[in-house]
Amino acid sequence: MAVETVFSKIIRREANADILYQDELVTAFRDIHPRAPVHILLVPNQLIPTVNDVEPQHEAALGRLFSVARKLAAEHGIADKGYRLIMNCNAHGGQEVYHIHLHLVGGRALGPMLSR
Repeated sequence: MAVETVFSKIIRREANADILYQDELVTAFRDIHPRAPVHILLVPNQLIPTVNDVEPQHEAALGRLFSVARKLAAEHGIADKGYRLIMNCNAHGGQEVYHIHLHLVGGRALGPMLSR
């Protein structure tokens, strides 16, 4: 069974966050520890702990994450020069909050994805 996270509270507006977008499927808000000038988290409103838990019924929400990321990148002026979308899965993948989330990161050159 999925364990509720702080993201669930943000979605319900029970925890403080700078929410930039919300609809019936997804919520987007600024990361409280940004790694770049623009660092936004996009989460499905339904709690899905990891990518390994994704099922066919989640496809609409996951597709919406990408269309909202595109919209927010344009609104924040980073679409033309580029940005990075990151989703981590489990401990070795760097996942810290077990409610899948897409990081939209940009606003400067980000360099290589992984060290060699």
